[in-house]
Order: sequence, then structure tokens, then C-alpha cells
Amino acid sequence: MSTFHSKTCIRFVARSTQTDYISIENKDGCYSSLGRTGGKQVVSLNRYGCVYHGIVQHELNHALGFYHEQTRSDRDQYVKINWENISPDMAYNFQKQNTNNQNTPYDYGSVMHYGRTAFSIQPGLETITPIPDGTVEIGQRQGMSNTDILRINKLLELY
Repeated sequence: MSTFHSKTCIRFVARSTQTDYISIENKDGCYSSLGRTGGKQVVSLNRYGCVYHGIVQHELNHALGFYHEQTRSDRDQYVKINWENISPDMAYNFQKQNTNNQNTPYDYGSVMHYGRTAFSIQPGLETITPIPDGTVEIGQRQGMSNTDILRINKLLELY
């Protein structure tokens, strides 16, 4: 959370009497609802696999309303989704969304971008291939990219 405080306008504070709040809980898996849901909003960060810098940032970005990068409305110019290699029950993670891209470039290095083999039906099969350069690295969980930070700050300018 310190990166949000040092690089963005977002401030996470301890809950006192707020009716709308994020509750970070040790549940099964790493997940969050998308955007503000109202009331108690659970962000699940299981202590045995989710409590890493980039994963925490990824899930908190979902809570702030950010989709996965590979679901951007303009993604077909930047990545090819290999539907035949995606586990059918996880295909929703690759559905294109009607996104406000805030005049920011597609970011292969976004903390919100999945890696090449995410949710593959078989280890090593690519589910996402960058185009036009198939050698570009995609997806990382080290932390927010400069573009991730820019988008958060641009979004907050609207409020």
C-alpha cells in the first residue's frame, strides 16, 4: 500500500465509521470485486500465495475499478488471445471490455497484465501473444508500472 501512498493520490486509512470500505481478508485465493461495490468490499489475499507486492497492487487496482490490461477495448492491436489454449472456465478473464483507456498507451508491463500462459489448458501453451513483436515480455507482479500509476492519478483527477 505504501506505493499507492507515495506515487498516487490514493490513501488507504484504517476504517472507523465508514459504511463503504475495503476489507482485506485471508480467504481462498487472490481476488477482488471490480470497482466500488458499496458496504463491505472484500479483497482476498490468501497468506500462502497472495501476499506479494505486485499481487496486492493488482487486487487493489481491481477494487479501484481497473480491468486486466489484456481486456482493453483496443487490445486486438497489441495482443492476440489464443482462445483454444484457455481453460474454458477462465475465459472470462480474457473477454474484451468497453474500457476508458484515458489516452494512455497499451502497457505490456502493467501489473494488471497477465503473462503469456495464464490459465492455459496445458503448461507452456500461450494464451496471450503480443503483436506485432511476439518477443515482448508481458505480465509481471513486481509492482505497478509508471503507466499504472499515471492511470490511477488521471482517474482521480476526475473526482
